[in-house]
Amino acid sequence: MKLKFWGTRGSIPTPGKDTVKYGGNTPCVELRLDNNDLIILDAGTGIRNLGEKLIEIGDSINAYILISHPHWDHIQGFPFFKPAFISGNQLTIVSYESENLTISKMIADQMNKIYFPILLNELKATIHFKPVVEEKFKVFDAEIETIFLNHPAYALGYKIKQNGSIIVYISDNEPFDRYIAQTIKNVEAHIIEKFLASSGDPNQRLFDFVRGADILIYDTTYTPEEYIDRVGWGHSHYLFTLQMAYEGEVKNLILFHYDPSHSDEKIDEIYKKCVKEIKMRKYKFECTAAYEGLEINL
Repeated sequence: MKLKFWGTRGSIPTPGKDTVKYGGNTPCVELRLDNNDLIILDAGTGIRNLGEKLIEIGDSINAYILISHPHWDHIQGFPFFKPAFISGNQLTIVSYESENLTISKMIADQMNKIYFPILLNELKATIHFKPVVEEKFKVFDAEIETIFLNHPAYALGYKIKQNGSIIVYISDNEPFDRYIAQTIKNVEAHIIEKFLASSGDPNQRLFDFVRGADILIYDTTYTPEEYIDRVGWGHSHYLFTLQMAYEGEVKNLILFHYDPSHSDEKIDEIYKKCVKEIKMRKYKFECTAAYEGLEINL
C-alpha cells in the first residue's frame, strides 16, 4: 500500500508563508492498494490538488472516498474535485449517517446553489453512497473496519487491512473522560455509551482498535497547554497522541490535523517535543509529522 498526503491541516485552510512546509490544505490522504486501487481518506481542500493530478494522468477513476465526519474541513474540497465532473468515473462515498443527515444530503447541502454554482445531481460521474456504522466491510480486496470516535457530533476512524499490512486513520478524536462526558453533551448519546461500557479506561476501545498498526495517522491538534482551554472541542494534544501509539503498539505514528494557528515553526517545535518524549519514555515506534506531498510505502 502507498500513502500520499494532500492536506494535513484541521479546521480551516491556512495558506501563507508560515505554513509552506507542512501545508495549509485541510484533510485528504490518497491511499493506493497493492494493485493500485484508489481509496481517498476525507475530502478536505487537499482533494482538489489530488483531483488535478488524477485528471493529468488521464485514466478513468473508480474510487472510494471514506469520510470521517461532515465538519466543513473534511468535506469542503469535494465540490472542487474534478473527477466528479467527468462521465464514466465512479465514486463511492462512505460515511456514517444520522437520522437527520444522510450522506447525500451532507454533500448536497454545501453544493446548494446559494453557496455553489453546480448541484450534486448535476455532476457527471456516477456517485454511490454507502452508509456505515461500527462494522467491517470490503473495499476492492481490502478489509475496512470502522469505529466511532469522541468528537462532536460524531466521527469515524478507519482501519484498512490488505495482505497483512494495517493502516489506521483517526483524524479527529478527543481523549475520553467520564466526568467531562457528563458535563459536555456534544457527542451522540449512542457513541458516549460505547465509551462508558468499558469497566476500565474508556479509551481502551481505541487502543485496541489501533493495535499493531503499521501506520497510525492520528489527530495532533493541540499542545497539552492549549488543550486545557479547548476541552470538549473534539481533538487530542500530542501527549495523548503518543499514548495512543504506545498503548496500541503501533509501528509508525504520523502526526496529523494541525491547528490552524500553528505555523511551520510551531509544528517543528511540537514534533521535536514528541521525539524527545518518545526517547525519554523509551517508546519503540517511529514518528513523522505529516506534510503535503509526504509519501509512504508499505
